[in-house]
Amino acid sequence: MFNPVYLDHNATTPLDPAVLAAMLPWLESRFGNASSRHEYGRAARHAVDEARQRVAAAVNAHPTEVVFTSGGSEANNLFVKGAAACVRPGVIAVGATEHPCVLKPAAQLVRSGWQIETVAVDASGMVNFDSFSRILVARPRLWSIMTANNETGVIQGISLLATAAKAAGGWFHSDAVQALGKLPLDFRALNAAGVHALTLSAHKASGPKGAAALILDKRVELQPLIAGGGHERGLRSGTENVPAIVGFGVAAELAAERVAELPQRLEWLRERLENGLSGLGARIFAAAAERLPNTTYFAVPDVDGETLVGKLDRAGFAVASGAACSSANPEPSHVLQAMGVTPEVARCAVRVSLGAGNSEAEIDDFINALQVTVGRLQGLTAVAV
Repeated sequence: MFNPVYLDHNATTPLDPAVLAAMLPWLESRFGNASSRHEYGRAARHAVDEARQRVAAAVNAHPTEVVFTSGGSEANNLFVKGAAACVRPGVIAVGATEHPCVLKPAAQLVRSGWQIETVAVDASGMVNFDSFSRILVARPRLWSIMTANNETGVIQGISLLATAAKAAGGWFHSDAVQALGKLPLDFRALNAAGVHALTLSAHKASGPKGAAALILDKRVELQPLIAGGGHERGLRSGTENVPAIVGFGVAAELAAERVAELPQRLEWLRERLENGLSGLGARIFAAAAERLPNTTYFAVPDVDGETLVGKLDRAGFAVASGAACSSANPEPSHVLQAMGVTPEVARCAVRVSLGAGNSEAEIDDFINALQVTVGRLQGLTAVAV
């Protein structure tokens, strides 16, 4: 089987062996429904409760603040739509570079009388404080500004933004899906600063797909997206995905343990990668901003990003041309366009996102393959002209 070098960890991560080992019994002999009253069900309920404690501990939250969902998209929708349903319509403020699973539900609120205000970013992808301050005057009832961007890796000063928004009232949410395991996360400190909700996802941190969480200040009232048996304190009905939740708990615990050392190694690999990219004349987006230690978003002038990704895949390297959830969308990245990048340059964008298993040799091999591939593509372009 052909196994390209995997350089797309912001899309998803390999399952950690310890996570798989913890999940297997719940896929085999321990198959009970966590709502059942017999021994099988009680065992499943205990496993879910234990996983809830692990996820909470990983981000310094209380277990009762953890609401399990099927993914980051559902958790973000739960906050945006659920909180909006419990307050009088007003202004919802969202970052210009948010994930579509925040932008699209926010847009749907317009039909219910809400007004969207978009917080602009500068050329580095950081929140523009003039834009933020202008929107602050409108006293938004809801805010959603992501902790770290999935495409550029740009890290926002969420505590400072939430503190500034606190005086104006409203609930403040942050999509922290890309931050788990790459940045220290402290919900108690964030909550004190004014952050009321935080989204996490297991599969971005060596856990399974199908498990995520909204870490929620219990003062925030939400209307559930899914009504039914009243699971998750009535906020998310449906039979719990016990194997995935168990895996999420272990993955979150491992992420918290490794966050002191892994980011340093990833940053060292990223620096090696970006030195090589600079030597090829590539433009690195948001290079001046604080970024996730594993993320590089770049463009080689006049080389189409989708074409380059396909060629690199055949050369043995799995990278991305943007967000994995938007791979079917031929439009240039809305993140780059919000940063003032022209559509022509944005179409050349390629993202490399590193993980714990990547090595120095793989980075060097990637740069060599990229040089050869770009040379061939530029040669074809020259011939066509």
